[in-house]
Amino acid sequence: MLNKLSGIEERYKEISQELMQVGDDYQRAAELGKERSDLEPLYEKTQIYRQSLEELEEAKILLESEDEEMQMLAQAEIETLEPKIERLETQLKSMLLPKDPRDKRNVIMEIRAGTGGDEAGLFAADLYRMYQRYADKQNWKVEILSLNETGVGGIKEISMLIKGKGAYSKLKFESGVHRVQRVPETESQGRIHTSTATVAVLAEVDDVEIDIAPSDIEMDVFKAGGPGGQSVQKNATAIRLTHKPTGIVVSCQDERSQVQNRARAMSILKARLYEIEEEKQRSEQAADRRSQVGSGERSEKIRTYNFPQSRVTDHRINLSSYDLSGVLDGEIEEFIDELITRDEAERLAEAGLDE
Repeated sequence: MLNKLSGIEERYKEISQELMQVGDDYQRAAELGKERSDLEPLYEKTQIYRQSLEELEEAKILLESEDEEMQMLAQAEIETLEPKIERLETQLKSMLLPKDPRDKRNVIMEIRAGTGGDEAGLFAADLYRMYQRYADKQNWKVEILSLNETGVGGIKEISMLIKGKGAYSKLKFESGVHRVQRVPETESQGRIHTSTATVAVLAEVDDVEIDIAPSDIEMDVFKAGGPGGQSVQKNATAIRLTHKPTGIVVSCQDERSQVQNRARAMSILKARLYEIEEEKQRSEQAADRRSQVGSGERSEKIRTYNFPQSRVTDHRINLSSYDLSGVLDGEIEEFIDELITRDEAERLAEAGLDE
């Protein structure tokens, strides 16, 4: 780690020196200024770390003094410095890891009922409410992009935009198959049924990042219906986009005009295409490793919600909570924090910084 830190310190000093000599080249000055700004937190933390190491060495030398009072002061200093240095090392290792450029982005989340009929639709609705309440606790804003409900209060599929600081960094590990085990209200013999719903988490992308040829898009216009579309049912405002090369289909009906719905649908389509391209690059770079804990395959059951035992288990990290009602009320921070911690530990190991 010290070798990596030395390289960063050297680069920071080089940039600072070059900035003093850059003259009237404002573009170069801006580039160097941004690079130095990016390195500055790590550089400053490194200086604190090195100073603490020096102080620890000085305290250990004083510990050899024949003066008992001096020995006591040195021991107290060591007991303060050692945990401080340990914390600094942990922070520096984390700062040395490459950052996911998508972490600061907003999220497009899609929830779809899986196997289990009406019960799967009801579970998909439970998951929607869970993420809605979690977003509320984070002071994030949720906008429904499209909604297709069942006739019994469930959801066939829903797409929503979640806006807020760090939304993708926290929600990216929610992708996968969620499973519920419970006795449906219509079950007269009290048998437990197992149903599933799938969650997809996509980072919202900028227009400049994905270029889609107009000839690759087939657009259909239809009348919006159901919640989110009732006020516009008399006009054909809902939009369905089909991306011919990939076969991806995106619908949006929540806005009041064709133009707005098309813009929303294009945003979702770009996010999906961006995710496909990112996944292709990650696969080429690191074989089976993905940017989420576990294999990340959509078919992988990542979490089980067991109603009879009031237990929620995340199978990727073998973590269980026995507060199922709290989890469904949006209290999922325990799972998210542990998933982030495990992912960071895995990346530290890959970078050789885990020792």
